[in-house]
Amino acid sequence: MTKKLGVVFGAGVLLLATVPAWAHHAFAAEFDANKPIKFKGTVSKMEWINPHAWLHLDVKGDDGKVTTWMIEAAAPNSLLRRGFTKYSLAAGTELIVEGFQAKDGSNRANGSVITFTDGRKLFVGNAAGDAGAAPGAVPETTDK
Repeated sequence: MTKKLGVVFGAGVLLLATVPAWAHHAFAAEFDANKPIKFKGTVSKMEWINPHAWLHLDVKGDDGKVTTWMIEAAAPNSLLRRGFTKYSLAAGTELIVEGFQAKDGSNRANGSVITFTDGRKLFVGNAAGDAGAAPGAVPETTDK
């Protein structure tokens, strides 16, 4: 009886230990892989926070109206390893952003690749193979 209780308790602990990892990598719960986005915008703010950095972009629509988008990027540590720092994107920087829109249709997206006006690209998504990685995205870094 004691052995059986120990096995059940151990299995419960293992199950609970996996919940935070699953919750953190919930790309499919929040973003829609069937809703790719690509637009040009101007950086209004960069949040260098864990577990993911956030890029805020002002995007001008065809009607001239400006809409702010929030783009989720990889963890700051991952971005640092790619040569990206919290100073790489100053307010006013113009970019083209590719990613996947939030399932709720809000102006939020999981970022994949950003392209600078001079053509340089930066992979801002999760590493290939991680949940939420953009299909077909090629990791590239900038000189900044």
